[in-house]
Amino acid sequence: MPIMEIEPQATPGLEPASAPPQIPAEEKQLLAPAWHTVLMVVLMLANSAVTFMVSSRLTSRGAASITDRARIIEYSATIALELFLVALLWVGLRLRQTRIRDLIGGRWDTPEDFLLDLAIAFGFWIVAYGTLIGLSFALGLAKTSQIEEAKKLAQALAPHSAGALIIFIALSITAGFVEELVFRGYLQRQIGALAGNIYVGLIVSAIIFGAGHGYEGTRRMLLIFIYGAMFGLLAMWRKSLRPGMMAHAWHDAFQGIVLFVAARSGVIPMR
Repeated sequence: MPIMEIEPQATPGLEPASAPPQIPAEEKQLLAPAWHTVLMVVLMLANSAVTFMVSSRLTSRGAASITDRARIIEYSATIALELFLVALLWVGLRLRQTRIRDLIGGRWDTPEDFLLDLAIAFGFWIVAYGTLIGLSFALGLAKTSQIEEAKKLAQALAPHSAGALIIFIALSITAGFVEELVFRGYLQRQIGALAGNIYVGLIVSAIIFGAGHGYEGTRRMLLIFIYGAMFGLLAMWRKSLRPGMMAHAWHDAFQGIVLFVAARSGVIPMR
């Protein structure tokens, strides 16, 4: 005798529990093998530890002894490292037949498309920059001791010549593209796919982003984590890395210009 299937009925007045946010079907597949993700994270955290130790030594013995030539070498080496990360990312993506353009997303079919992303990038940067300033006060970074530490770090990083500034801006553009591609395009989606939750990917990738800036110090690493989470939300909203790349590059370049002006005006002591 056949068994009749009875369709379950909803209980009046009771709503089903809401499910946690899930990854869209097209994003559930891993972008690269899991071991590749582990390798990328380990390399970035190792680089953070090294830059933290180097920065600590420089600030302890006085960054005024650093020549502008040494800064240019440092900027150039960082550009090389960023490009190495892109190459390593490309290798991992190829193993799963994923294209870099798939990570970037979005298209500029008309000049208006570009101008819209540019306007979004600028508006985002204004809001994010204001948020970071407010959080800096909340974290005590406006205290005299913290300001002195920031000056020492700025003295080590600031370009002191026009040539160094040009290389710094080139580094800023490179970092804007590479770091958004790696952290928001790759790690955020990859970790989200592994965890089955897009917000886990957002938070964990932002934590790695903050931890990857060891030379900034613990409190500023927390600020960078929040900054990274904001970039992650922007990427999720636009389904594109383009506005974030522009805002990231502009932010870093703006910081370099401010440091350059401060060095030339005597706010930051020059060698």
